[in-house]
Amino acid sequence: MKIVMLDRNSLGMDMDVSIYEKLGDFEAHPVAGREECKNWIKDADVVIFNKTVMDEDMLKDAPKVKLLCVTATGYDNIDLNYARSRQIAVSNVRDYSTPAVAQHTFAMALYVLEKISYYDEYVKSGAYSNQLGFSNFDERFWELEGKTWGIIGMGNIGRNVARIAEAFGCRVIFYSASGKNTSTDYERVELDTLLAQSDVLSIHCPLSDRTRNLINKDTLRQMKPSAILVNVARGPVVNDGDLCEALEQGIIAGAGLDVLGKEPMEKTNPLGRIKDSRRLLITPHMAWASVESRTRCLDEVYQNIEAFAKGEQRNRVDI
Repeated sequence: MKIVMLDRNSLGMDMDVSIYEKLGDFEAHPVAGREECKNWIKDADVVIFNKTVMDEDMLKDAPKVKLLCVTATGYDNIDLNYARSRQIAVSNVRDYSTPAVAQHTFAMALYVLEKISYYDEYVKSGAYSNQLGFSNFDERFWELEGKTWGIIGMGNIGRNVARIAEAFGCRVIFYSASGKNTSTDYERVELDTLLAQSDVLSIHCPLSDRTRNLINKDTLRQMKPSAILVNVARGPVVNDGDLCEALEQGIIAGAGLDVLGKEPMEKTNPLGRIKDSRRLLITPHMAWASVESRTRCLDEVYQNIEAFAKGEQRNRVDI
């Protein structure tokens, strides 16, 4: 069995991918253009990849491919109809990054809520050493206890965030982006109620026609002026331009973003002009990428391939 990994560096060069050598003839390649990828997979049985688009154009000259392993939960970059027509199996990895993304959600929320950037710079600038008093709290901040934490998308990550928010003493409410979540563990509300009542609003839903541009000029205006928005889901759920205006005009107090409308961040993205980290924190789509998370991802892919070789179905995408 020949196993070819594309997008190898998308999982970090600090990760050891040699484990796949136990399963067959293995080779790994970095992120590259389509023509290079086509050439690399032309005699592969199994293809491991992250963002590379797997469609007819990519796969038509790779007749031996029997399994596509995406190193992510989402598989919108795979033409499932074409895979079905070729009887190519597709597997993904699930829940590997839940602890990391939940942790990053609170890291971002607390960074903005407590104005950490301001106080860190206050000390490092020497201002703290030059003051007379022992304390400084020029920038006002609030506690999470007693506040309302709103969640869009009560899947595994959303539930983990809800549990942690409760531990901070928050009331938790959620909006089901799909309209199908019937969880009774937390109070389910309509979107307008979620927007109006949330002190912190975190997004954990998939990208779909229902969620694309969900947070826009109109919905942002329904939020509290003191509210903080956190998006660790998919960038296009939030309209970057509308959020920029909302932050500049004080419509909401702050935001933490790990994802953007287009990635990597375009130089023309209006959010780039907000340099005040008390209002806006942006990280480069790394919430999922703890060492433990990436290790779990690699191990899950290994087990998916191993199961396939044994004729077993594991983490198989229904096509």
